[in-house]
Amino acid sequence: MADVKFLKSVPTHNGVCYGHNRLCPLPSSLSPLPPASNQGPTLISSDSWDRAEMTTRVILSMIEPTKSSNLMRMNIFKYVERLLGNFQVYLYGSVPLNTYLPDGDIDLTVLCPTIPNDQLALEVCKILKDEERNEAAQFKVKDTHFIDAAEVKLVKCVIQDIVVDISFNQLGGLTTYRFLVQIDRRLGNAHLFKRSLILIKAWCYYESRILGSQHGLLSTYALETLVIHIFNLFPTSLKDPLSVLYRFLDYFSKFDWENHCLSLKGPICKHTHTLVEFPVNDNSALLLSKEFLINCRKLYKIPFDGLETDLVFFRMKHLDIIDPLKENNNLGRSVSRGNLYRICSALKFGARKLSWILSLSGDRMTEELQNYFCNTLNRLEGKYLPSTSYRSRGQTYHLKDEDDFPPLSCA
Repeated sequence: MADVKFLKSVPTHNGVCYGHNRLCPLPSSLSPLPPASNQGPTLISSDSWDRAEMTTRVILSMIEPTKSSNLMRMNIFKYVERLLGNFQVYLYGSVPLNTYLPDGDIDLTVLCPTIPNDQLALEVCKILKDEERNEAAQFKVKDTHFIDAAEVKLVKCVIQDIVVDISFNQLGGLTTYRFLVQIDRRLGNAHLFKRSLILIKAWCYYESRILGSQHGLLSTYALETLVIHIFNLFPTSLKDPLSVLYRFLDYFSKFDWENHCLSLKGPICKHTHTLVEFPVNDNSALLLSKEFLINCRKLYKIPFDGLETDLVFFRMKHLDIIDPLKENNNLGRSVSRGNLYRICSALKFGARKLSWILSLSGDRMTEELQNYFCNTLNRLEGKYLPSTSYRSRGQTYHLKDEDDFPPLSCA
């Protein structure tokens, strides 16, 4: 996919690629899915949007990381670090990025290149199993087991009712974390990227059940890349997490995964391996320039670990997403063909329903928007929205900076 050329013969509409022989066909008119109310954020009255955004803000305040949840996860990390004192343990993923869901897991990696991953995993597994039998342990450890996957070896356990995933010599997670921090800083606006990511993750995980690579669904990094693409394509119209969610659903409910793969440069035709020319939205250039992405790849390049080959082929699957940091890595490789249909259907239904909700007014809109996240709210053990006058932590956000979660060392 190097030396890409613009392909002008592929039909596009508002930056979305369409195809005729697709797994999830669209109406022949290429009209967006919601037939009754296809209005973007800019077409909704300011009063209606403010009401919807306030309701979303309250929902977000109930699922975003809190000071106590951050402290608990940090203490668990330090606890595991002490247990594995002979090894270097690093924190990465949604915890240091501060975008984890209330019952999200903790991702750690152990670095010791002199020991094979299999042996390293067995040693770590034995240490944790021994700790399960320690009645004087600081935290309760249970369900420790080794997952001998072909791609990534994992030791999984539960500490203080929080799932902990420990990988081995996985530098990719650390560099990806740093890349996402850079994206959040570039986008700014009081961590709009992080706040939007939490809301979209909640919808994808709790409401539509399309997040989870272990089940043949989207991986978290794949979802994060999709969200970055939305910011890249609509750089001026995204003012709050609700507008990002709306654009996310509207755009990807119409994307032609059958014939195109996604990159931050734009859609790429699977048949010709050429970049599709599409109109720039918001009357502005893409937010992330080609130079910026090249610099990120150089800065966050994964060091050679002896496991990779010299092959540079991008292996096509069913839902193809090009890793911004490593162009031969398919972030959508976990998605099966059957689950692609499931994902397409969920996105279309979500886009249609959210569009309908935003066409309502008053208390009806508030009620339906709460129902839109009913599984998310039910997951919080009965902590429902009390009323439309509920104040969301003084209407402020408490997302900590990434420096509060150093991923490389925590002595």
